[in-house]
Amino acid sequence: MTEKNVGSQAGPDAKSADVSEEDPKQDDLAAGTEAVADSDGAETDDNAPVLEVENLEKHFPIRLGVVWKKTVGHVKAVDGVNLSLKKGETLGVVGESGCGKSTLAKTLVGLEQPTGGQIRVKGKGITKLNRSGMKRLRRTAQMVFQDPYTSLNPRMTVGDIIGEPYLIHPDVVPRQRRRQAVQDLLDVVGLNPDHINRYPHQFSGGQRQRIGIARALALRPEILVCDEPVSALDVSIQGQVINLLEELQDEFGLSYIFIAHDLSVVRHIADRVAVMYLGKVVEVGTEDEIYEKPMHPYTQALLSAVPVPDPTKREERDEIVLEGDVPSPANPPSGCRFRTRCFKARQVWAETASDADRKNLPLVDQVPDVCREEEPELQVRDGAQHPNACHFAAPRNVLHV
Repeated sequence: MTEKNVGSQAGPDAKSADVSEEDPKQDDLAAGTEAVADSDGAETDDNAPVLEVENLEKHFPIRLGVVWKKTVGHVKAVDGVNLSLKKGETLGVVGESGCGKSTLAKTLVGLEQPTGGQIRVKGKGITKLNRSGMKRLRRTAQMVFQDPYTSLNPRMTVGDIIGEPYLIHPDVVPRQRRRQAVQDLLDVVGLNPDHINRYPHQFSGGQRQRIGIARALALRPEILVCDEPVSALDVSIQGQVINLLEELQDEFGLSYIFIAHDLSVVRHIADRVAVMYLGKVVEVGTEDEIYEKPMHPYTQALLSAVPVPDPTKREERDEIVLEGDVPSPANPPSGCRFRTRCFKARQVWAETASDADRKNLPLVDQVPDVCREEEPELQVRDGAQHPNACHFAAPRNVLHV
């Protein structure tokens, strides 16, 4: 079976009406998702964020010993993240490997318990939900995993995989209509409904990712956390999956947290972009603000590494090469976490440094005192229209294309 051209299909519109409008049980589903916010009298204003993250932390303990284990430190995978997501919006999250993107995604949907901070879905905190509360949350927030090969049980048929949420939430779809509901979901994501009895190994990578998306849509969530959903796929298949996600967002009013390494993919799908470095968000802005006027030196370095498809314009790009290694999240630098690799801080320091300091100080300490001693807050600074976390932030058009 070959991949379908999602952009040319008209079938999902018809099937979505069968699933969401004609099925009376979908009213129960809507009530279940609203209960996450309304049970405590939270606001349901359309302009209010559907997801809010405040000072979120996830630290993993480092333990030594065989019998008597002793905690000797913590890996600060996520350390003080603040984000918000509006209804129908796509928030892209980018950064190097190891910066905490996947840990953030798992924490947002309750797969990891946060160490500190708050997560609010439609106004209600979810960090201390019990088992039944977490079950209700699953109707509002779901996740699409990175690897389409290991995220599907090879011993289950596609019908069983997509229909499993209905076993956990039996009130969503009556038993006698579940097979049809699964076939409708297969059609919505561009797969043949007749292949409901096939196993995952009988599908290609792009088709498996569509199966994962169908499973995430089974409970009609409002929020989808997509953890690098196209990174394991070929470029041509990536475009099809991205087009599918955009069509589903328009059809079902979904809100996305979209995590990716590929900045060009994020620019295509995201309304706003958050840049993460070593467990923290260092810059947040609209797609145009981040790509056309990046303020943080780390964002500028990331953009300078984006491949330029036109060979005649590659020389117009500012090439920024970061020196040094990424610090350990178990022992992050004091002050600004990016200071050990920051070219901007070294330029500012070099303007006033003495010859003795240039010779004696190690490279990681050749930065202004404020960068070593004071951690910059994520805020709108002079000359910027969007928040960033840099003492010496300045706009710089890196791409020029």
